[in-house]
Amino acid sequence: MTALNRVPSLMARAGTASALTLAAVGGSIAVPGLAADASAATMATKALQVAASKKGSPYRYGATGPYRFDCSGLTLYSFKKAGKTLPRTAAQQYNKTRHISSGSRRAGDLVFFHSGSSVYHVGIYAGHGKIWHAPKTGDVVKLEKIWTKGVWYGRVR
Repeated sequence: MTALNRVPSLMARAGTASALTLAAVGGSIAVPGLAADASAATMATKALQVAASKKGSPYRYGATGPYRFDCSGLTLYSFKKAGKTLPRTAAQQYNKTRHISSGSRRAGDLVFFHSGSSVYHVGIYAGHGKIWHAPKTGDVVKLEKIWTKGVWYGRVR
């Protein structure tokens, strides 16, 4: 019996199966109403992978890639490669996202740094309290721990 043929019997015995279990045995699962969330997660994952692939690229104010980036240029470029168009600046990107709580954040969400009501920096959440971002002049695209609690989160739709 192949792994794929065992999926129904595994589900019948267990009652339910996690997505990881199904993936491990080559199965799939469809959940009504979650198609949009699944495609958003796929897009966000792709954007995160694109940002990570730019590790070491130099920061340059106003640059949108493919070899140099500023913070919002990196997020714009990454999501464009994932199939989604974002506005140019961090503040405009914040206004275009669905705002979410820190408890709801997931890899691929945008992390906005702010002072009062002014957004001044953006990165892509990588999980475990870290972001991929283009920090400042003289630096490079890198993975870094979020250094302040003064952040807002946004999900690209």
